[in-house]
Amino acid sequence: MDSEIEGIIEAIRRTLDEKDSLREEALKVAREIVRLSGDTVKALHRGDLSLARERWEEARKRVLKLREILEKHLDLYYSGYVQTAHQEFVEASLLMSYIMGKPYPWPSDLGVPEADYVLGVGDFIGELRRYFLHRLLEGDLESAERAYREMERVYSALITLEYPKGLVNVRQKQDQARYALERTLEDLTRARLNRSLEEKLEKALKND
Repeated sequence: MDSEIEGIIEAIRRTLDEKDSLREEALKVAREIVRLSGDTVKALHRGDLSLARERWEEARKRVLKLREILEKHLDLYYSGYVQTAHQEFVEASLLMSYIMGKPYPWPSDLGVPEADYVLGVGDFIGELRRYFLHRLLEGDLESAERAYREMERVYSALITLEYPKGLVNVRQKQDQARYALERTLEDLTRARLNRSLEEKLEKALKND
């Protein structure tokens, strides 16, 4: 009996040792995806599209590598740190598509699970707000308003998803997106009023 349980434990040890090794490798790759996705977003906001594309391609390679590493260990693949890396990559990918005027990629195009993609969509709305604010600071009210309209469109699609937290924790992303949308509308309304006042003032000065 003792020898049987010892054999079982030894077999389990080998399996867990392999998982532990793969987990460490996957963690490293996931961190690289997060870093490169962040670099992509920063470059996009700076208007450096060439650098953004370069960083995105590097992140994409690692997304595929991560899936390959964990192909036979789906329990690890669907874990939190992998999901976080995927979310960051989706967020960067959608922002790049919007800024470059290209169609949004599907989950299969990016090589990520649908649930991770959905969570990335929620984060994307936050990045659209950031893009909106940059355009306001530059005085480009028209581009800012287009960004707001896109936020509305994306949010309207995201809000149609109603699933339990155990399947995909989309409710939290929806709440965050709604808050961002409300704040952005306030900012846009204020900017429009200021523009209108400026135009009236200029007209009045010319008439004087």
